[in-house]
Amino acid sequence: MKSFFANIWTKRVFALLSLLYTFIVGSLCYYSIFYKIHIPSRVNLMLVTIIISVLALVNMLYTRKQIMTRVCSFLILPLMLPVVLLYFGEWEMIIPIIAVGVIILLLSGAGEGAKTAFGTIILLLYIFGALGYFLFTSFFVSSAVQHEVESGVSPTGLYRYRVVNTEDTSNGSTAVYVEPNYADVVYPFATFTLKNMEYIVYQERPICEDVKIEWTTMSRSDITKQLDSISDHIAIHPSAENLAKYGHTFNARLQLSDIETEDKFKLGLTASDVEPIPLSTLTDEQLAIFNIARDEMGDYYIKNPTPKTLEEYPLADGEKLYLKDMSTEWLSNFYITLSSAMLLSELSDSDLADLGVSESGDVMTYNGKICFRYYVAELENYFDVTSRKLSTDLLET
Repeated sequence: MKSFFANIWTKRVFALLSLLYTFIVGSLCYYSIFYKIHIPSRVNLMLVTIIISVLALVNMLYTRKQIMTRVCSFLILPLMLPVVLLYFGEWEMIIPIIAVGVIILLLSGAGEGAKTAFGTIILLLYIFGALGYFLFTSFFVSSAVQHEVESGVSPTGLYRYRVVNTEDTSNGSTAVYVEPNYADVVYPFATFTLKNMEYIVYQERPICEDVKIEWTTMSRSDITKQLDSISDHIAIHPSAENLAKYGHTFNARLQLSDIETEDKFKLGLTASDVEPIPLSTLTDEQLAIFNIARDEMGDYYIKNPTPKTLEEYPLADGEKLYLKDMSTEWLSNFYITLSSAMLLSELSDSDLADLGVSESGDVMTYNGKICFRYYVAELENYFDVTSRKLSTDLLET
């Protein structure tokens, strides 16, 4: 048995377990950035964390001279920085992992110089990371006091809601939040819920003391009839692929936005007109005002590109600079944006099904007013649970 554990290949195999533990810590780091944590039993979580951490520490000490374990020893503490900041107070989970990270860093098989250098860097990361985080939460996070007055789950179980009263200097407000109930990551010892997935479906001032939330189930066709009875000009915002699918090509989506007042006058508009102007509605003479022309195929191009534009988009002799070859950021220099809307009235029931709208689903009313329809949430993709965008909002725990 002694020769088995002394074998170099045995140590190399066991070093993979160090990598596994570091992967778990990395996953926890990922969850801390994008998910909130909910702990049903702190005792169970503490026991699970301690047992796993002790086993991992023993394994790392046994394989401390393996290159894989050495690398892992330098990764654990940096990976735990977001966890410490964003899950601050969850010490039952944090302390055992931090202890493992410190011990293995000090006792790893790396040289003293390397350990000192990495230790110093990690210490500075924690100091400046904590300082920056607490300054942000102290000065930029709203100090308004919120009280949750009601919460629940929709009949289908796909959505959950909460009603929140916010006390502020403007007599407060009442807001209804809805979020997906199907995107949680559930473990026996903790549940992780996506941050920034809540959608405000209704808000009013001042605070409303009497709140009545009701859920019903409606079919897709009934909701379509209901919306059509309200207006024939209800706009929706599908993806670019779906816009193209239903005839909204790139050229058809091009529009002028936020143009100068003098240019509005040249187009026969008034200074108060703020609606975007589709390029397809302009004549060649009107397009020329904005240095734009249209070829025989209906594609738009820049008539006389500036030297700065040519630096970004070099052209061969006789070649035209088409708008379709330019980035949306660069198009904005010519007051051009891409429309992302189409009319709901353009779509049939089968089209709505193709766009992912379920045949029936949940509808919420707040004090008798409809404030949430599953139909709109699916059509507008309120809850894109696959998106992961870094922003300062994620720092609000």
